[in-house]
Amino acid sequence: MSQPLRAEAVTAVQDADVVEVNNLSKVPDADAEVEVAAVTPAKREEPVVTRRELWSYYLYYNGDNNLATSAGWDPSQGPGSTCTTSEQCVLPWGGGTKSVSSIVLIANGLSFAIMTLIFTTIGSAADYGTFGRWLLLVITVICWAAQFASMALTTPSRWGAAMAIYIISFVSYGATLVFYAAAFPRLARNTPHARHLREKLENKEISSEEYEREESLEKNRVSNISTWHSNIGYIFVLCLNLSILLPLVNNPLVDNYTMVLTNMYWIILGIWWFIFQQPRPGPPLPKGEHYVTVGWKQIWIALRQWKKLPYTFVYLFAFFLLSDGLNTTGTLISICQNDQFQFSFLKNTYLGLAQAFTSTASTIGFWWIQKYWKIPTKRMVNLGFLHNHRFGAQRYAGQFVFTNVVTILIPLWGMIGLWTMKFGFHNTWEFWAYNVVFGLFQAPYYAFSQTMMAELAPPGFDNMFFGLFGLSNRASSMIGPNVIQAIINNTQNNWMGFPFLFALCTAASLVIWFGASCSLSIPPLGVMLMGGIGVDVEKGRRDAVVWAEQNRSYAETGVYVEDDASLDSKDYGKKS
Repeated sequence: MSQPLRAEAVTAVQDADVVEVNNLSKVPDADAEVEVAAVTPAKREEPVVTRRELWSYYLYYNGDNNLATSAGWDPSQGPGSTCTTSEQCVLPWGGGTKSVSSIVLIANGLSFAIMTLIFTTIGSAADYGTFGRWLLLVITVICWAAQFASMALTTPSRWGAAMAIYIISFVSYGATLVFYAAAFPRLARNTPHARHLREKLENKEISSEEYEREESLEKNRVSNISTWHSNIGYIFVLCLNLSILLPLVNNPLVDNYTMVLTNMYWIILGIWWFIFQQPRPGPPLPKGEHYVTVGWKQIWIALRQWKKLPYTFVYLFAFFLLSDGLNTTGTLISICQNDQFQFSFLKNTYLGLAQAFTSTASTIGFWWIQKYWKIPTKRMVNLGFLHNHRFGAQRYAGQFVFTNVVTILIPLWGMIGLWTMKFGFHNTWEFWAYNVVFGLFQAPYYAFSQTMMAELAPPGFDNMFFGLFGLSNRASSMIGPNVIQAIINNTQNNWMGFPFLFALCTAASLVIWFGASCSLSIPPLGVMLMGGIGVDVEKGRRDAVVWAEQNRSYAETGVYVEDDASLDSKDYGKKS
């Protein structure tokens, strides 16, 4: 059964993120499905994106390349350790010992837990005033400082300090990506091309269907070019690494020098975003609210109204499952890779270059394909296959999704290594193949998944929903690392973690691939457990626009309007 859409006419107002829902057809039957155009450009007072502003946005991502977590320091083993494999190397922990692999995974689990707290507590607060702009600046400076602090990591006995610096770097790095991405929807709505599209729609020069398609392509353009710049930056960073690693290969502090150089690269490129970013403030914080508590209140309201945003929450949940498996798989493979190459920063740099070149080529290649054939974001991100017709909606579920198949095959390949030493991440060539495959099929997926989140996030609540997206992506690995570290600690075998990851990735992909219609009478979790999955981006976008208008009064005043039937008087705020 297709979901009926209720057509609503909303009067445009000149506020922080005005949106408009056009009733394109009048239908006497209240349950009849009508066509609703979601028009989401920002208010006219917001400045048009300039060329140097857009380039500074790209350059920030060019430099933001996870320097601390990819630069060769293991968070618990430290430099110069004499252990040969992380699974049989132990360190003091509490009243006993733990394997290095377990401590690495614990560090990741702690990092993800801290990111979860950050994204849920202050994610929504970033939608108010200029708080989001300053939040990104502060978190970026913390990340820069943490990476400079790595200069103090000169002996194996400082593994505890290395773990602390790793966690701070990892958390701040993940937060920079989330709050940087949260600026993307508002930026994309204000490009000259997006403004021109809005004018053509208002002048009835194009249809609403063409407007939505072209606006979506504009979002994909910005997202893909920024991701392409990130991959270009990754190549430059790795080349900078080689410029120090090769001539100073025998210097015991060569890794430290390399991190300082690459951190300076990010500072030089990233600072321009904070200089050229034009002011697009959100509404002021409602009277009586606090930046620390407003986020939890808004998330609670959104969760209570999940029926109005079914596709948004289905997408977030499915992405949470897949990211948990994907992120933990990457961590475990990096542990095996470091064992294979004995924590060689130089060899890991060569492997990173292989991934960087393939990621760059695939990102721009997928974008050209989408641009040429005007393929919708949904099909590029490969979360089901849902095709809408003008006079009805038809769902075609169960599309064979190659990127998700790759996600399943990676832990399966590692699992085979339990029974044979011939392959299963036991050989050098396998890690080269892994980095190439990851670059080809996972890098474009991240770009399109970000665009899809921008399509499904209610305008004006960008930081709130990108915070939840960050929770589903960057901070999702709370289950995997904890389970895997316990398995490895008990078995002293890194490869014993792959069966669990294979099961987790398979379950997540099944949730994404299969399903019939999405019944709004069943909670999201129940729908997914029953196989009822479907992400209709067109309807999800329109639902988001309607939801944003209905909840805008609370976001700006803290007072609910009387006709908001989805809320009770006992909830936060008060009835007007």
